[in-house]
Amino acid sequence: MDLLIYSASFCLHVLTVYCNFVDVVVDRYDIPRVCPREVETDDFIRYHFNGTFFEDGKKFDSSYDRGKAFISQVGFGRLIAGMDRGLQGMCVNEKRRITIPPYLAYGSVGAGGVIPPDAVLVYDILLLDIWNEEDKVDIRSFGKPAACKRTTKTSDFIRYHYNGTLLSGAAFDSSYARNSTYDAYLGQGDLIKGMDEGLLGMCVGERRIIIVPPFLAYGETGHGTSVPPQATLVFEVLLVDVFNPKDDLMFVVKEVPEGCTRRTVSGDYIRYHYNGSFQDGTAFDSSYKRNSTYNTYIGKRYVIPGMDKALLGLCIGEKRRITIPPHMAYGEEGVVDLIPGSAVLVFDIHVIDFHNTEDTVDIKVTHKPQECTVTSEADDLIQYRYNCSLMDGTLLYSSDQFDSPSITTLGANMVIPGLEEGLRGMCVGERREVVAPPHWGHGEKGAGDVPGSAVLFFELELQKLQKGIPEGFMFVWLGDSPDPLFSAMDLNGDKEVPLEEFSAFIMLQVKEAKGRLRPGFDAGTIIQDMFNNQDLNKDGKIIEDELKLQGESQHVRRDEL
Repeated sequence: MDLLIYSASFCLHVLTVYCNFVDVVVDRYDIPRVCPREVETDDFIRYHFNGTFFEDGKKFDSSYDRGKAFISQVGFGRLIAGMDRGLQGMCVNEKRRITIPPYLAYGSVGAGGVIPPDAVLVYDILLLDIWNEEDKVDIRSFGKPAACKRTTKTSDFIRYHYNGTLLSGAAFDSSYARNSTYDAYLGQGDLIKGMDEGLLGMCVGERRIIIVPPFLAYGETGHGTSVPPQATLVFEVLLVDVFNPKDDLMFVVKEVPEGCTRRTVSGDYIRYHYNGSFQDGTAFDSSYKRNSTYNTYIGKRYVIPGMDKALLGLCIGEKRRITIPPHMAYGEEGVVDLIPGSAVLVFDIHVIDFHNTEDTVDIKVTHKPQECTVTSEADDLIQYRYNCSLMDGTLLYSSDQFDSPSITTLGANMVIPGLEEGLRGMCVGERREVVAPPHWGHGEKGAGDVPGSAVLFFELELQKLQKGIPEGFMFVWLGDSPDPLFSAMDLNGDKEVPLEEFSAFIMLQVKEAKGRLRPGFDAGTIIQDMFNNQDLNKDGKIIEDELKLQGESQHVRRDEL
């Protein structure tokens, strides 16, 4: 009975309206939509608070005023009992008001002159962090490439982008903001322990959320002004690159033409197209965009070591994907504004052609008539059909593109040396495939649509052949000339040979295959010039004395009259 009277008296004189607070009152007035974890006994927490008295709202303490969040463990008597209860089930970023009666706070004694006896306390809490000593690194992959041929392992060097936040979502760092990847060796002490663990087993192009508890991050000291003590760290990571110092060149053959009879060797000159990218697929260069092949000698250190090695053993027309580690590329320094330091490079290459300075013209006969008694040689006038292509099949020129036939005199330097060589020794009706290296073609500079240093491929067919005569002559005897010559020329025996008679004589020699006019020129014009050379007094006729004088002055060059 006395106890009941005392309790009633306490309610009236000490707690007044607070006699209803027989336990902690929790007002969860701001709850995040997502709450992956709630506070439990044994958890460590980091939070901000404002502490006020319920009676008058006067503030007695504040972590905000101290500029530092409060850190403690729940359920081990490190907090007043009311806080231990009031914090249970709280989420990071949740705001709640916890009202604590005196017997769960500082009771009838109070605290240090700040908290009076029998005070009801009100705490406005913002929870910033939760962790437990049993926590491990939490790894959540949310974007993994379909193909993953290699994953990260200890001792690998990796390049990655990240956004770093606290568990509350407050950002503390970002590689994107610096426009530069973070580069480090795995398992070598370059990273906090939690990241060393969280980055293992990743594929290039994979995205992960890595949640690192404080004791595997920066622990009690924090890091600078951006990471407070005992902070759980959340990293959103994109793996950009990975290699190992022991890596060698890697390549995948994508396409090899049938009938590859020759492969590149050191000393060859090669023309190839390429697309250059990083391991995450980001392009950094392309010969296709410049509409020009990349041309270089192999094995002479004109290109990065990895490419020098990769260009060996290739066929014309072959396609390969080449992966070059940085120690065989541009190393730690990279190339300013183009290739980051320590970048693995991926090249998709297509070999257009290659040659060696010792190469000669390669001739392959694809069809030869059964009867082949007369073949083309120097000074012959020939008509031929052709297709001229690059070694990748790109057609450059074709005789079919022109209205008039292709005609040339062999040995007259009217075509490139390689084509000249390919046209020699052919029968009418014969077909050939001819490969002409650039030093037998248009050389380093090229010509027209022919690129510099291009190997040319010709498909040839000889259509007509007129046997020729040596350079400087317009008519030659195919055997011995008539003796005496003037008597043979003087068809009517009147001791003089006008132009008409001279022309008839020459054409008779050609008809009977005793003589030959230079092919490709008008016969009448040639005969007129020959007649004018013999008609010394220009009286329109040739007499025997003129023929003798001409013969003597030219040391009896009877083959040209």
